[in-house]
Amino acid sequence: MYLLIIILNKEEYLDDVLSVLIEMGITDVTIVDTQSLEMALAYRVPIFAGLKFQLGGRTPYSKTIFALADDKNTGKEIIELLKEVGIDLEEKGVARIVTIAVESVLGTPPEVATEI
Repeated sequence: MYLLIIILNKEEYLDDVLSVLIEMGITDVTIVDTQSLEMALAYRVPIFAGLKFQLGGRTPYSKTIFALADDKNTGKEIIELLKEVGIDLEEKGVARIVTIAVESVLGTPPEVATEI
């Protein structure tokens, strides 16, 4: 089993990423509102306020998606499926995907209705 972590900097792609996860049968997913150190400094620490101009109008927030997957290549599959609909997660600043081997998982997720 693998923990898939998707740090999605372009929040407008969230629905597409979630749709691909559901399509792949991955429903044990948690989504967290996050912010990078660079963004926090630019928007909260006056001495770093000049960074805002270098950020090109990007929103200071991102979404981090945690999902359990059975295959270590799930991240690559997500990238390929999204490319088919014109979304390139590998484009600079769009997203980062990390896959970590999980030794054990305790507890069970709540029931999720995947039929729409």
